[in-house]
Amino acid sequence: MSVFIIAEAGVNHNGSIEIAKKLIDIAVEAGVDAVKFQTFKAENLVSKDAQKAKYQQENMQDSNSSQFNMLKKLELDTDTHKRLMLYCKQRDIMFLSTPFDLESIKLLDDLGLEIFKIPSGEITNLPYLRDIGALNKKVILSTGMADIGEIEDALDILIEAGTKKENITILHANTMYPTPIEDVNLRAMVTIGKTFDIAYGYSDHTLGIAVPIGAVAMGANIIEKHFTLDKTMEGPDHKASLEPRELKAMVEAIRDIEVALGSSIKKPTPSERPNIEIARKSIVASCDIKKGEILDESNLATKRPAKGISPMRWDEIIGIIAYKDYREDELI
Repeated sequence: MSVFIIAEAGVNHNGSIEIAKKLIDIAVEAGVDAVKFQTFKAENLVSKDAQKAKYQQENMQDSNSSQFNMLKKLELDTDTHKRLMLYCKQRDIMFLSTPFDLESIKLLDDLGLEIFKIPSGEITNLPYLRDIGALNKKVILSTGMADIGEIEDALDILIEAGTKKENITILHANTMYPTPIEDVNLRAMVTIGKTFDIAYGYSDHTLGIAVPIGAVAMGANIIEKHFTLDKTMEGPDHKASLEPRELKAMVEAIRDIEVALGSSIKKPTPSERPNIEIARKSIVASCDIKKGEILDESNLATKRPAKGISPMRWDEIIGIIAYKDYREDELI
């Protein structure tokens, strides 16, 4: 099964539908499977005086404004959702959006969203998890900041509410933008898959594309990565996002890795078969040998090409009497 690649536009549209459409175009050109936005009502998401995260303060010129004021400017209304969904349909790419509150869950369900992505911050929000679980849709659960027990609790709630386990994929993630390489802990992704016997993937917030490619090599079914038109744009997530050429490079590398992973059966491949004769060796005469002489270490050697008896039969040949004359380097 092909890795499902989600290009996370998030709030990198900066509240502009035109920028959002450009982001969709970039996602299409890069060859991803889906482009994802974020759906929320600021008043349902944060209290009026909630402060920004440190990375948001560092990435915003207006660092003193509240989280509420920042998010209010980044909301997408219902009409904009419909227009973006239609544009995605026209461009033949899946539209996704992460809901951040109960009202947004209903909005996206009413709009016919196929897959519901649960962000890391909602993994301990029981009413939210129960609402999504009751939809019986495909679910992607991000686990930034969570431990294994919290993941288990969230999974239980989703399943008890009505979502089939086989419809859930759990993403390993780290909620820091950008994530320091030493905090990635990719092995935890595999631990999640083994612990819950469930499909797993990786939501990446590191700089660059090396880590998501590594995640694919370790068995990730889904990769999610933030992208932007330009890292220098004003906004909380641009700096930790990929630019268009980087997104395309990531997709190309992931597709290459998928092919390179192969079947897991170790055997000669069609491309290397012709080289077996050239690279391997045969048992040959190391000097001229007369008929009737005993073949032993003093008159035998192993040399390329592999057109004669394999050196793996060396012990069978040692001690045999030569039935004919051999010239030096002649195959035995």
